[in-house]
Parts: sequence; C-alpha cells; structure tokens
Amino acid sequence: MSKRLMLVAGASLSALIASPGLAWAQVDMVDEVVVTAQDRTGLLEKDPSDSVFGLDKALIETPRSASFASDVTLERYGIETIDDLTAISPGTYTASFYGVAGALNIRGTLAENYFRGFKRIENRGTYSTPIANAAQIEIVRGPPTPIYGAGKVGGMLNFVPKSGRTEGAYISEISGQADFTVGSYNRKEASGQISIPLNFAGLEGGLNLYGQAENSDSFYRGISPRREMLQASVDLELGGGWRTAFGGMAFHSDGDVQTPGWNRLTQDLIDNQTYITGRDTSLSDVNGDGKLTPNEVGFYPYASALYLAYYGFPQSDANHTLDVGIGTTKLDPRTVYISDADFSNSWTRTGYFDLIRDFDNGSALKFQLFYDELKNKRFVSYGYPAMFDSQVGEARVTYDFDYDVGMVTSTSFIGASYRAFDGRRMESFNSGLIALDRRDIAFGATPTDIIDDPFSPEAYGLQWENDNSSTWSQAGVFVTSDIFIGERLNLILGGRYDHYEVEAEDTGLVSYQPPGKFEDSQGKGTYSASLTYQFDFGLMPYITYAETAALEMSQAGDIAPSLIQSDAWLSDSDLAEAGVKFQLLSGSLVGSVAGYRQNRTQLTGGPNPTVRGTRAKGVEVEVRYLATDNLSFTFAGNTQRTTVKGPDASFSYIPYYVTGVDPLNAFGGTYVVWEFSSLPGRGGDYAYTLIPRTVLSLYGSYTSDEYDWGQVGGVVGATGVSETSQTVENPITYPEYTTANLSLFYARGPFHASLNVDNVFDELFFTPAADSYANLAALPGKGREWRVTLKRSF
Repeated sequence: MSKRLMLVAGASLSALIASPGLAWAQVDMVDEVVVTAQDRTGLLEKDPSDSVFGLDKALIETPRSASFASDVTLERYGIETIDDLTAISPGTYTASFYGVAGALNIRGTLAENYFRGFKRIENRGTYSTPIANAAQIEIVRGPPTPIYGAGKVGGMLNFVPKSGRTEGAYISEISGQADFTVGSYNRKEASGQISIPLNFAGLEGGLNLYGQAENSDSFYRGISPRREMLQASVDLELGGGWRTAFGGMAFHSDGDVQTPGWNRLTQDLIDNQTYITGRDTSLSDVNGDGKLTPNEVGFYPYASALYLAYYGFPQSDANHTLDVGIGTTKLDPRTVYISDADFSNSWTRTGYFDLIRDFDNGSALKFQLFYDELKNKRFVSYGYPAMFDSQVGEARVTYDFDYDVGMVTSTSFIGASYRAFDGRRMESFNSGLIALDRRDIAFGATPTDIIDDPFSPEAYGLQWENDNSSTWSQAGVFVTSDIFIGERLNLILGGRYDHYEVEAEDTGLVSYQPPGKFEDSQGKGTYSASLTYQFDFGLMPYITYAETAALEMSQAGDIAPSLIQSDAWLSDSDLAEAGVKFQLLSGSLVGSVAGYRQNRTQLTGGPNPTVRGTRAKGVEVEVRYLATDNLSFTFAGNTQRTTVKGPDASFSYIPYYVTGVDPLNAFGGTYVVWEFSSLPGRGGDYAYTLIPRTVLSLYGSYTSDEYDWGQVGGVVGATGVSETSQTVENPITYPEYTTANLSLFYARGPFHASLNVDNVFDELFFTPAADSYANLAALPGKGREWRVTLKRSF
C-alpha cells in the first residue's frame, strides 16, 4: 500500500502533525476519518492540492509559499473579487488596472490565472475574473508546477470549481440552493446551484450546475456592471478503473468599464481632495457628433495637437491650455473618469475534459483537454478603444506512479502537453489621440474630451492603429518526483522542456511594429528543486530554487512582431526561497514564514512594447489558528521591495510637473517619453513604488454552536497598507491606510441570511493606476458598502 499522511480533524491531511508519536511521519491510509477539531470557517485543508507541484500534497506540507481559500472561507470573509484575497493571502496586494479586478499582483508583478490547473488567456483588466461557485481558490507564490506548463516566477491563481465529486466521493443526493443579494448602490444579484447524483446504465457520478446574474450600479458613478455566468461539471465512474470529468463555464460581462479614476493629480488633490477645474476650448466638435474626430484634432494619423514628446525642457501648446471654468473644487471619491460613451463587453467560454484510468498498483493515466476563449470590445473615452478575439487549446497526458525502494519512497509523474493559441488584438493609442488630463471630471464629459473610436467610424476614416494577428504553439514534456528519504527528509524535483513556435503580423494603421509577418521557434527548459526536513515537533523548514521560461504576451495573449524581430518573445526568470511551515497545538495552529528573492520580467504597454527586468525580495507570513471550536483567527502579512532594472526603455505618459509646465498650460493635452530612463533620476535601477512595502491583514471569526433557534456567527478584521507613490522622481505619494470589514450571518434549517459591510469606517484611500498611465491617474478606493444575502438550501 502506498504511503500518505493520515487525514484527521476535519482539517488538513496532516492535522495530527504535532500529535505524540505520529508527528510528520507517514502512515498507512486508514478507512475511517476521526474528526478531532472544529473548523467552521473552512480555514484548514480537507483535501490535498496539486496546485504547487502537480502532486496530491497538502499545501501546509508543500515546500513553497502558497495559500488557499475554501468556499466556506470565501463566503464568511465576504470575498467577491480576486482583489479581496489580500485578506487571507500575503503578497497579493494589487494596483488598480483601471478599476477592473482581472489579475492578482503577486510579489510585485501580475500573476497568471488558471482554471483547474490550466492557464487561461491573459486578463490584465479586460473583465472581472469570476470566482463564484469555487470549491477552492489556490494562490501560489512562485512559478507554476511543470505539469501546468512554463510560466514566470511571481505567482499564479488557480480556480477550482465545484463539481460532482467532493473529497473523493460522488454526490449521493440531490441538493442545491438559491441566493439573492441586494445592497448599496442598487446592488442586485441572483444565483442558484443544484447537485444531482447520476446513476444510470451501471454508471455512478454527479452533476453540478450553477448560474449567476447581476445587474447593479456601483460605488463609482456611471459604472453599472452587468454579469451572467453559467457553470456545469459532470463526474462519472465508468467502470474497469476508468472515470471521467467534463464541464465548463460561460461568462458574459457588460459594464466592467475601465476607468483611470482621478486625473489631474496633485499632492493637494490626494491629501485634501482639492481638484483643479477648467476646460480647453481650442478644439471644438465641428460636426456635432458628440466627440472629437481625428480631423477636428489635427493631422492624422499623427495627431500631435494632443500630445507632446518631452525632451528635457518646458514646452506647451494652445490645445493644452485651460481657458474656461478655471478654479478649484472638492472632489467626491465617487466621481471618476467616465462618460456615457464608455463601454466594455466581454465573453469567455471555458471547457475541460478528463479521462482517467486508475490501476490496481496505485498508478494512474490521465488524458486531459482544455479550451478557453475571450472576446472583448471596449472603449475608454480618453482615447483607448480595443477589440480582442483569442482562443487557446491544450491537450495533456500524464502518468502518475509510486515506487518504494527501502528507505526511499516516491510519488512521481511524467507527461507531455501541447498548447496552441490563435488571437487578434486591435487597439488604438499610437497616434496621440489620448489626453487623460483633458477632461474636467468635476464638470463631466464634454464633446471636446471624448475621442472618436473605430466602433463608430466617421467620414474621416478612423482605423485600428494596432491590428496584430498572432499564433503560437508550445509542445512540452515534463516530470516531477516527490521523494522521501526515510520519514522526514523530502526532496521534490521537477522540470520540463518546451519547444515554441511563434508567428505575428501587425497590419494596423500606426502600429510602430515592423511590417510583414515574423516567425521564430526555440526550445527552452525549466526546472525547480525543493528540500524539506519535517521535525517531529511540528516545524518544516525548506529551501527551493527554480528557473523558468515564459512567453511575453500582450493583453489578448498575443505576441508583438517587434518582440519576435528582436528575439525578446521568450524570457527567463528565477526564484530562490527559504522558509518554515508549522502545524502546532494538535494541528489547530498552522502557518508559514517565507523569504524570497526573484528575478522576472514585465511586458510594458505603449506603441512599441518592451520587456523590462525586475528584481524583488521580501518576507511573507501566514497564520491560521483555531483557538476554540467557535473562535478562529487569520493573519496574512508581507513586506517586499521590487526594483525595475535599468535602463527602462518603456514608453510612458508623464505628469505635467516633470516637464516644468504650469498645470493650467498642460492639462488640455498630455506629455510622453519614449524611454522612461530618459527622465531625471531614472537612468538606472529604480524602486517600483506602485506596490506597498508592507501589507498586514488580521481577521477573527466566531461561529456559535447549533441551537434550536439556529446558529449565528461573524467575521471582523482589517487590512493595513503602507504608502505608495508614482514612479517618477519626486512623486505624488498616496498615504498609508487601514480598512475594516465586517460580516454577520444567521442560519436556521435550510435558511441562511448574511450581512457584509466593507470599509466599515468609510476610509478614503487611493490605489495607483498601472501600466503606461501609472503617473497620471489614481483610483479612489471604494467607500463603505453593504450587502444582504438570503439563501435557501434544499
């Protein structure tokens, strides 16, 4: 019989880690699970996870910094978007990507999204990544396991949907629930799910169906998200050792409109909400269509009337000068950059199919297929339209096996995968028809600050300035082995080798990309090694090192032709990490402390995307404590520093004060530099200050016993964030802040009611923008919000 850690306590697979005599030692599998503790908030693992190394291994026993959130934890903590995961996972504070929670920022750089262990198409802020109906969400800090494919170090989020198979058993009876949520700012949301056992033609299995619809306004005036989602999963035992799982998710979002937040930034605006008002009348809407068409701005396709390149000396233009309504006002944090012309429509379809053969000797053969599709149309009225149409498919075969040679035991897998992408990214921003500060957001949108877009072409003939069609494929082989030497020394080795083929051609009007089609191919290997020693008093120190390779993809998952031409489409990254994990007090106190140093790249935006290097180091702490059967606590904290390696050759928009121009002579247009390193003090390495140095989250949860009158409980906690700032020299800074959240629930029989209050004390705070506009905009954080959810289970 193969060796595994015994499941105890309704908690983790090794909840008896600190029990006398057992400690971390491996024991034979047992048929009966003895529950020895209460975990009413879902803080401890019930099932092993394969998210870190592709092996069924509890995260608390895995020699890497990783966190998980169960469905119970997500509900009790009121976590609705990936940005909320900061409450329970260290190192995951995320700067604003135009107000849309698309991807986590882990360890200072954007992470990748996965669905059941397969990488999804890039989503940096195209739509809010749905996490409803999750059985579990896993956050891994570091590179993905070799089985998941090549990827950058930094981190990943893996979404595990609910299915027809839970804790190794199929659904045994029909069950379900219906939810309805109302809340502040006209919040309206309904959802429902049903789980059905499947027993027919000698087959055993389960079906899970889930649907959700939302039609709401939001804290930010003018933004009204409308979302619909449908998930389905089927798990079947086919007989003869065969089983299968298949399903998918369809998601539509209409209203996840991007907003930069506040423009015309000054320190007085951040500190006192004092906003400089005024509008420019040099340009006018001649044809009366409610926006500025290219011929009304200036020579197109290079409309220099709205932007000026900065060459180290002050310069201005009549179109940059504010000439009416000049003054100041107090700005409400609910007032952000938006217009009636702004929109964003997204559609995603995700599907999977597994066929598994379990053998009597404990080995297994697994065949898997995965598909993900993204379609998006959007317009942001400062002058950024985009349309994406991308799809990716992946096939994977894996063989899992164990071996036992005296004192050496191992769980291993080998396999191969093939991934293919086909996508088209259309955007416009190269011509200079962008002026973020031009709009007086206190006054509201006007025809002279809404820029025309290709979705509504005028007679002048506006066209897509970038139109990149890209295909790429990745064929790889991989292996990982989890080796125990004796009962305490654990070595995990993993690696893969991939052959890549890439192709791209940009036929846009002003693409700044080399003309023609570009192709290339290359092979690259990645590997990781981790060493652990499991002490009998509940401590597990570990060290790990990894080197990886990954494609440099744009927002639609495509690759820019210029990157292929310059041989910069495939980049390297590395990670060194050391830490200690612990399970104490009979498994009721679990956590980890980890220190890391990593080198990885970021793909910058702008007319000609460039790859810049970053170096990061930090310390992360995570603690989960079941103090009593009723009371539990969590702590997640980190301190980090990310450095951008110079020289930084990225294109960037810069604030007026860097140019030495008075704001009244600058806000009507915009200023750019073609290389960020040309700015004062930025010729070499510099600190990436859009991410706070320190983030600390402390939460406490109470759940009563069950009585005749029902059960009550709640979670209260706070997250503290240190100051951030722009990345230019002598920047505007955003002060440190602390937000508190509260959730309460009452349950009796099949009925459940909950109240969530976010930002209880209505704290005013700011999140820096990301990408090319990081030095021009900041998003005021959401003020106090509440919601009430009523649930009926059956």
